[in-house]
Amino acid sequence: MRQGDLAQETVYSDDPAAMARHWAGLGAQWLHVVDLNGAVEGEPRNASQIEAIVRAVKIPVQVGGGIRSLETIRRYVLIGVRRVVLGTAALQDRSLLEKATADFPARVLVGIDAKGGKVAVKGWTDVSETTARDLLRTLSGFALAGVIYTDIARDGMLGGPNLEALKEVTACSSSPVIASGGISRVEDIMALRALGSRIEGVIIGKALYEGKLTLAAAIAAASAGEGQEARG
Repeated sequence: MRQGDLAQETVYSDDPAAMARHWAGLGAQWLHVVDLNGAVEGEPRNASQIEAIVRAVKIPVQVGGGIRSLETIRRYVLIGVRRVVLGTAALQDRSLLEKATADFPARVLVGIDAKGGKVAVKGWTDVSETTARDLLRTLSGFALAGVIYTDIARDGMLGGPNLEALKEVTACSSSPVIASGGISRVEDIMALRALGSRIEGVIIGKALYEGKLTLAAAIAAASAGEGQEARG
């Protein structure tokens, strides 16, 4: 999609499991999967395809989109999903975040998707009054695997990440940060590395599918810094 708009989607494959094998074969260290329909509708809509992805590859898979109950998290863990991403639930259902991190420590990520500095929810269809900084300040003490920060205005635009926002996020976050949105060049990854070791990794989507950046080049750029990795 472009800037999270479902009306501006591009379909690159009708076989998600085959695409997962493709990226794993090229050396992806993780797969980041989003159930876009689930994110908007509030419950998983592509669980069977996600299970097929998990079965198709040996590398770890993390999943987000429509995860708003402990039962959903358990189902994903049971089928082999390594980590789950809570977005809307992290902002609107703090008890779920507490239970999830207690039951599955270091297997829950919080996805912070920002539009104009404010946190967007429900598949980016609603924008809250909470800033990314304010949400980050409430997350200390939880046994999180990390935080994924996405600048919606940069998503799918291939124009580079919002480095200023990510610099602020790393300063405020008590957990490792994964950068997402607009990353399309080796230079983008190098610039993210320069923000420091709090950036654990990057999520790259459209740039890989459209050949703007190869996965091998992304991994090489990320691996030049200790403790960092590229995620397909």
